[in-house]
Amino acid sequence: MKRKVAIVTDSTANMPENLLQEYNIQVIPLTVNWEGESLLDGVDIQVDPFYQRLQSAKEMPTTSQPSVGQFMEFFQEVAETAESIVGIFISEPLSGTMDSARAARQELSDLAIELVDSRSTAMGLALIVSHAARMAADGKDHQEIAEKCRAIVPNMRLLFVVDTLEFLHRGGRIGGAQRLVGSVLSIKPILHLVDGRIESLASVRTRRKAVNRLMEIIGEESGWKPDVHYGVLDAVAPKTGNKIFEQIKQQGQPVELLRSGISPVIGTHVGPGAVGVAFYDASSLE
Repeated sequence: MKRKVAIVTDSTANMPENLLQEYNIQVIPLTVNWEGESLLDGVDIQVDPFYQRLQSAKEMPTTSQPSVGQFMEFFQEVAETAESIVGIFISEPLSGTMDSARAARQELSDLAIELVDSRSTAMGLALIVSHAARMAADGKDHQEIAEKCRAIVPNMRLLFVVDTLEFLHRGGRIGGAQRLVGSVLSIKPILHLVDGRIESLASVRTRRKAVNRLMEIIGEESGWKPDVHYGVLDAVAPKTGNKIFEQIKQQGQPVELLRSGISPVIGTHVGPGAVGVAFYDASSLE
């Protein structure tokens, strides 16, 4: 017997494994292109080996979205076990993934597929997928799930600190933070997503101060209210990520608090040492 709705996403969400298993969330990988190899994110290359290799790499990797054909195969496979599909993917301004998904859906007009542009990625994307998965488990239909997820999108905040803007600059994903390139090397920028694009939020002189300021901003914006969902992410900076996680747990009394690393595809653009927090206030959706 087919399930009513399947929730699917892409590998940049880097969903916690327990949620993938509990809700049977299926993931289409993006690709890391590196030294003549095309490596499927989270399949051919995992988080830890990726960052280990990145430290000594002479050639920097690039990334690419799944092709229309890959999406068609993916949707068809998912449809074998589900009556309908809700696909929630990385921000369209950051990737061509949504374009490929739309083109595949157009070719598969016999399948019931709803697509949601998260206007986010990493934990911002993961939190929306988590919400969708709970709705599917509660028996909601695919159209209602997609509608509720789209309502979360403008309320989702994703803020992060990077050690250097070099990776974002090289990958062309830097958006309004471009003006910071070439600034004082000791500056640690706090970046955020604005309508799916990376923009500068603040510049702080040291990493420690940047992380402290990041937490201040999150507290100011969230009010540490109990209806807020949070996700904490890091790129091989577990000590800092865990500290942020514990601080949110104590101050925020979160209704949901997820934790993960940063996938190789996103790591290609933010580099090692990045840490961040995604959150949204569920009370604003009622």
